Amino acid sequence: MAASLRRPSFSACSSSSADPDDEGVRGTCEDASICKRFAVSIGYWHDPYIQHFVRLSKERKAPEINRGYFARVHGVSQLIKAFLQKTECHCQILNLGAGMDTTFWRLKDEDLLPSKYFEVDFPMIVTRKLHSIKYKPFLLQPIIELHSEDTLQIDGHLLDSKRYAIIGADLRDLPDLEEKLKKCNMNPQLPTLLITECVLVYMTPEQSANLLKWAANSFETAMFINYEQVNMDDRFGQIMIENLRRRQCDLAGVETCKSLESQKERLLSNGWETASAVNMMEVYSRLPQAEASRIESLEFLDEMELLEQLMKHYCLCWASKGGSELGLKEITY
Repeated sequence: MAASLRRPSFSACSSSSADPDDEGVRGTCEDASICKRFAVSIGYWHDPYIQHFVRLSKERKAPEINRGYFARVHGVSQLIKAFLQKTECHCQILNLGAGMDTTFWRLKDEDLLPSKYFEVDFPMIVTRKLHSIKYKPFLLQPIIELHSEDTLQIDGHLLDSKRYAIIGADLRDLPDLEEKLKKCNMNPQLPTLLITECVLVYMTPEQSANLLKWAANSFETAMFINYEQVNMDDRFGQIMIENLRRRQCDLAGVETCKSLESQKERLLSNGWETASAVNMMEVYSRLPQAEASRIESLEFLDEMELLEQLMKHYCLCWASKGGSELGLKEITY
């Protein structure tokens, strides 16, 4: 055990440059991370790792925002755990556009890690995340404990270890993405879960369709989870779009976010065999009563209508292909 806990030596990997046109999209990673950090700080869910990636905002977030993030984290987590249960963790997870996500560490704490967990994001975001991991033992040690070699492969844009990899890549450049994943021992034969949270909406419909097709074609047995906007044709949706544009952040793929039906159709038309979608108010309404009471006691929410309006403009979608012997088609929220 002592040998596996030695501080690793770091061998060099490849690097990549940032595109200034994507600055607004990269900024949304910071926004989401700060919101999650704040919600964790007042007790919405337990995450001892996020504080090592993200500063605590001095600005208090509105109760409907905190509950919205709780529903997002809870909903995605439920689907991840359903997939892990069906595959008995003999699988791999690809978190695409992962940002400062801490799911790898939280799954390890629950003894629910897949065979390997991959994260992909812009090289600039990966650089920042890897800096935190490299210099904070609380983050690095769990990776070392799972790694049987003496050295971890890590630099500013890539980390590769036995059970965890972080890759700096552009999801719109699929040949480069696939090459980097294969170098980190992605296994096309393993049941694979792919996750995108507020990622596809920043791509053009053609680019997101290409990513969905690539995912469907690359793995015989797979599930895809997507969390993003929906019902964007109404006035509330238009205000969301305008607010983001003011920050130089364009929702290039918003036309696919018209309805739950359009969200499902995109998955079905790009190689997935089954597709389901629910808005986040539905996710919230299905919380166990004890859990709903717990989070509602954390903060007073003056207007329930605000929460409903917000939640009905976000959705959780999931799709599957193959895996009939595992029961992937039976997974539901």
